[in-house]
Amino acid sequence: MQLPDAEHLVAALADKIKQLAAREPVALVGIHSGGAWLAERLHPMLTAETPLGALDISFYRDDFEQRGLHTQIKPSHIPFEVEGRHILLIDDVLYTGRTIRGAMNELFDYGRPAKITLAVLVDRGGREMPVEAQIVAAKLDLSPAQNLELLRDENGVFSFKLNEKN
Repeated sequence: MQLPDAEHLVAALADKIKQLAAREPVALVGIHSGGAWLAERLHPMLTAETPLGALDISFYRDDFEQRGLHTQIKPSHIPFEVEGRHILLIDDVLYTGRTIRGAMNELFDYGRPAKITLAVLVDRGGREMPVEAQIVAAKLDLSPAQNLELLRDENGVFSFKLNEKN
């Protein structure tokens, strides 16, 4: 399977997000790790006044007992008031919807946002939760045995890797 060029998708996502940010102020929050990387790249493009936020939802996952604790837990960092803000939640790959559910649960621990808009680089289908991204750079049809991973090299260049589950 030919994977899309991740850098082209980042540019497409940036264009779509710029259109939203031109209409109303948004606060960017990236989900660790791929979503946080994307938010770091997108934030300066938007000339956003609100500082960038990041979430590590490891403790908010509903499969915590099955998956265990991730070895690279990063602290969540929301350096602004969530209450009453329009939050633009950024993630790399949308699959089951469980990560987004966990992220929203954690966001509400910081306050009640006025609105949450979800932007993802790739929607791969296969939802288990009623979650849909409002801003999507690309849609891919992958089998449940495949996992799409966003990678970032030492120069900050993004690429995709397709892993086959055993």
